Amino acid sequence: MDPLSAASKIAGSGLEAQATRLRIVSENIANARSTGDTPGADPYRRKTITFGAEMDRAAGIEVVKVQKLGTDASDFIEEHDPNHPAADERGMVKLPNVNMLIEMADMREANRTYDANLQTIKQTRELVAATIDLLKGGQ
Repeated sequence: MDPLSAASKIAGSGLEAQATRLRIVSENIANARSTGDTPGADPYRRKTITFGAEMDRAAGIEVVKVQKLGTDASDFIEEHDPNHPAADERGMVKLPNVNMLIEMADMREANRTYDANLQTIKQTRELVAATIDLLKGGQ
């Protein structure tokens, strides 16, 4: 595989991985205040994502892939609200272990990485177009 095609394929895999990351972050943000259905029930548990390098044997290059989707095992947040339908006998409600600051930081990083991969693809296309123009001019 030529270097320009390889660069596009690697950047494309990065786009795919970061799009998945943005989806996971969005789910976490959307469920940041959700509670269990019954008193004392566990609420939504924050999702996590892990990336890894994987060999694309057909292209002979390493690309980024989602290695694992998991859940954050940290403790739930407890809040005293005896009138809440999900409150236990002590009046405590379990809230998801989602920290909005962490989610916003993850979202910004994923967005920047997505943009960087997109710019790589755009620049690769420009290089391919310039190469074709050079080859046409040589005939």
